[in-house]
Amino acid sequence: MKTKRKTKGTKSVALPHTNRLTGKTARSLGPVSDLERHLPSDWWSTLFNSLYLKTDGDVVENQANTSAEVDLLITATGIEPTDAILDVCCGQGRHSIELASRGYKQVQGIDRSRYLIRLARRRAKEQGLKIQFSEGDARNMRVAESSKECVFLMGNSFGYFEREEDDVAVLENIRRFLKSHGKLVLDVVDGNWMSQNFEPRSWEWIDQRHFVNRERSLAADGKRIITREVITQSDLGVIADQFYAERLYDYDELAQILRDLGYKNINNVASIEAQSTRGQDLGMMAHRLFITCEAPEKKVVSIPVAKPQSVAVLMGDPKLPDTVKRNGQFNQEDMQTIDRLKEALSTLPQYKTSYLDDHRTLIKQLIAHPPDFVFNLCDEGFKNKATQELHVPALLEILEIPYTGAAPGCLSLCYDKSKVHAIAASMEIPVPLETYFHPGDQAANIPAIFPALLKPACGDSSIGITQQAVVHDAQELVAYLSHLQTEFPGVSILVQEYLQGAEYSVTLIGNPPNFETLPILEVDYSQLPEDLPKILSYESKWIPDSPYWTQIQYREANISEELRNQLINYSKQLFERTECRDYARFDFRCDATGIPKLLEVNPNPGWCWDGKMNLMAGFAGMDYEALLDNILQAAQERINESHSKQAE
Repeated sequence: MKTKRKTKGTKSVALPHTNRLTGKTARSLGPVSDLERHLPSDWWSTLFNSLYLKTDGDVVENQANTSAEVDLLITATGIEPTDAILDVCCGQGRHSIELASRGYKQVQGIDRSRYLIRLARRRAKEQGLKIQFSEGDARNMRVAESSKECVFLMGNSFGYFEREEDDVAVLENIRRFLKSHGKLVLDVVDGNWMSQNFEPRSWEWIDQRHFVNRERSLAADGKRIITREVITQSDLGVIADQFYAERLYDYDELAQILRDLGYKNINNVASIEAQSTRGQDLGMMAHRLFITCEAPEKKVVSIPVAKPQSVAVLMGDPKLPDTVKRNGQFNQEDMQTIDRLKEALSTLPQYKTSYLDDHRTLIKQLIAHPPDFVFNLCDEGFKNKATQELHVPALLEILEIPYTGAAPGCLSLCYDKSKVHAIAASMEIPVPLETYFHPGDQAANIPAIFPALLKPACGDSSIGITQQAVVHDAQELVAYLSHLQTEFPGVSILVQEYLQGAEYSVTLIGNPPNFETLPILEVDYSQLPEDLPKILSYESKWIPDSPYWTQIQYREANISEELRNQLINYSKQLFERTECRDYARFDFRCDATGIPKLLEVNPNPGWCWDGKMNLMAGFAGMDYEALLDNILQAAQERINESHSKQAE
């Protein structure tokens, strides 16, 4: 669980130093007369990373603290091992993992920090514990209404926001998730005590080579305490100069806020003081309130939660030809992929799954026995025709059957890469230089720069992109253009600059504004023979004995935070603009100068266990079953929200 001692580096006037903990450079501001003036409004959005665990490990990686706090939680609330429990601002999952290790079966953790959530997943997996960890903003979490017996914010993770209204929004949001008389627990700094007893300056050694200096002051309005930390490595000098703040609530103030929100039986159960392995500055963890209360009585709503939800999984038809696949049909590896999917879904007890893959009778089946909900994994298209992928959700909409993933309009738009590139360019998102060649054109424009890449403007699964797709002169261009026109008559062709820099993929799960971003994937072409162009060709996806299949590897991208944020921001903008839903993948490749350019937007991206998306989930410590579950949850939350708005 997180505490309030740290934030991310800010402005600077000194020379940068290499930060060996984060791989970045840091700058020092020197003397500062007004700490509040240098405080970023969203300091909490980037603070909680590996450096935070290094500097605060004496408290937040202290098993004695975790055990004692969980003991108090269980005693104060009376929670049972079968109760549904939510750990808000769970950090690296220390309280969730402790509860699960004691036999609590329905524990969920949510935190804003991608780094800490990944660490929590990894630690839970190493201990063989099933805990659902996900990214989310505490003000707007993806949690079903009236689904939790207990929600807690432990380890001083409340009061981060610049506005008090946002703190209230967190408590209001939690009230929705709690069942009638469900328990809320707040473990927060005692604001009255802290305002009178904080240390204006301190310093301590973190380990044998790192030490931290801290400055503290009250905000101008007296309602927040501002802290500055300067972290120094003895060989390098300053590696971080950072600011953070926390709102100071006393018990009476919090009790009044809780009463105004309808909470009952509010009690200040105990005063907590953390233990430290270093025995030095405890900061905002030094003197805390442990408050419990109950959610109000709620109207009983008839929601069928006792039985597993019925989900029909709609897939391609293995009995029909499929021109995209090897040899124009489903192969052994395709059937193995389907078996892995079924095996994964069978482990999710909350769903009762059935499968629809007979396209010759599909329409009749849907009309005669419409399912309650469809997991649309038919990326092959109706009757395995790629141009009819959009026909599947169109049919579901006609029959008013809710489903996962993109609507017909989005699928149609993103099938045409030239249109997506035009939209991206209008949004000032870089795209490759390209020429559009329409089937009716009598001549093609020769690109100004070779080598160039030729590909069909419409299509997916790398159809039409082979090792010959990279051309080095006009003669090769004309030859491959002729090949594409023969293989794909009537299809427009894109002649693009051949990007040879690093290639990345970004996957978003959720819907605006609540996304979980999986770790960014980078394509590793280093083992590919030198005479082959470094591209994700058709061979890389469909020809098992090709070097493209065997030699291309995928790894988690080791990139700067600036580039990571740029790729994620581009992806979020495109997700909304192209009207993706529930999950989507965005592919980029850098040019010779390192500028990332959009390759394509992939709504309903490949769901295979060995595909990019599941590899990225694995980087985050999320198993295949959890990935599928997250997609289903995102769709159901979107649909429920839509129904609620219609009801209003």
